Amino acid sequence: MNHPPAVCKKAQQLEQLLQRVEAGEPFESVRAALGLQVEEEQLPKLRRRYEAGGRRWEALIDGRYGHPQKAHSALREWLYEQKRADESLTAPELARKVWEQFGIELSAGHINYLLRKVELTRPPGRPQRSQGQEPSVGSAAPAPSQENAGLFFPRRRETGDGRGRGG
Repeated sequence: MNHPPAVCKKAQQLEQLLQRVEAGEPFESVRAALGLQVEEEQLPKLRRRYEAGGRRWEALIDGRYGHPQKAHSALREWLYEQKRADESLTAPELARKVWEQFGIELSAGHINYLLRKVELTRPPGRPQRSQGQEPSVGSAAPAPSQENAGLFFPRRRETGDGRGRGG
């Protein structure tokens, strides 16, 4: 089966990674030198596939068999650059930009997942207001005065037997 050059190149880089780690080089430095996004937990699985395939790089070809991957590496890098350039961008805005740039529809949840993997998401919850910032139009008004609070709740009339009304 013919594979795209990028898929073949990645498989060859994975082969280099496995060979260099077997030779004793540190995983992190090899991974960085080759520019791979592989976790150390994936090494045993890759090593098994490599051994089962006769120690040939073809055994490390991505098993998607030509099915397109929506968030391919070029798209992810572009997405990360956009977020680094403007941290205020939200996932729905990024989804719209991805559609305009690549013609690929990604959900906001998937974009947040991708950003979370490289620690580019904002902290959860609402952002805190700074001291000098004035409340926005939709914020609550200050609490009313408590001076006349009892006017709406008059005391009940006491009768002779103490049970309240007409007893």
